[in-house]
Amino acid sequence: MIKIYNTNLETQKTERVDTIQKGCWINLVNPTEKEIQRVCEEVKIEEAFIRYPLDYEEQARIDQEDDAVLFVIDVPTVEYNNENKEYTTMPLGMIVVRDDYFITICLKKSKVIESFEAGIIKNLYTYKKTRFILQILYYNSSHFLNLLKQINKETEIAENVLQKSMKNKELIKLLTLEKGLVYFTTSLRSNEAVMEKTLRGKIVKMYEEDEDILEDAIVENKQALEMSKVYSNILNGTMDAYGSIISNNLNSVMKYLTSVTIVLSIPTMIGSFWGMNVGLPFTDNPFAFGLIITFSIIVSIIVAVLLKKKGMF
Repeated sequence: MIKIYNTNLETQKTERVDTIQKGCWINLVNPTEKEIQRVCEEVKIEEAFIRYPLDYEEQARIDQEDDAVLFVIDVPTVEYNNENKEYTTMPLGMIVVRDDYFITICLKKSKVIESFEAGIIKNLYTYKKTRFILQILYYNSSHFLNLLKQINKETEIAENVLQKSMKNKELIKLLTLEKGLVYFTTSLRSNEAVMEKTLRGKIVKMYEEDEDILEDAIVENKQALEMSKVYSNILNGTMDAYGSIISNNLNSVMKYLTSVTIVLSIPTMIGSFWGMNVGLPFTDNPFAFGLIITFSIIVSIIVAVLLKKKGMF
């Protein structure tokens, strides 16, 4: 899918257009071969620049060749697998072609880019390419923070359920969240390296206001990275603790069932004695059945009390 946006110099409004023109923003989401060829031919860049971010395993980096500069960063995304929510990341490519075009490439729709498309982000001008990149970096870091808070809430919910349940479902939920935090931590580190290199290396031309935005983006990214590390450590400890709790609960259940089995086996054992074809007490007594049942109940109660004192119940 290809969408083209351009900011009208007179009205300063960003609108969607049909043709590629200087100063426009070209947004590619899982583009077809024809769309890739069209963009490359019209803006005159190599196809490899567009294909790099379409590799799901592509690492965050900066690449420069001729008049084009490629920024690859990781953006957070939420996927649903069999109704299970999974947090992961995917690469987002940003290409500055000379001072004429700005291109974004992604495998799937991203909430960060959708915010720009919807006009939620203020002061968006497609012809200010450097600021556009820095705005994406900043709002991407903010989006990481929002999802981290969401992960923390889901962790608390799973913990509350685990306190009343011995099922593996909630532990698997925590394991999925932990995996998402690992993805987030790794991606935030890579994004930090890209932003630091942009700040130090002067990869693109920046004005003083642009540097402020980049510094704010770095601060947001560091905050997200620290939050991710803290939540990951807490989650690790929580999973270990609840794993032990579930194991202890299972041991308690097994101990309880063993005690019940012992108590219930006493009437069966006593009854089996009087079922033998040998002479036994009360054999000729008309009240033998009642006496045996009463005796069995009394012995069972005594054994149950003793087991209770031993902590078996």
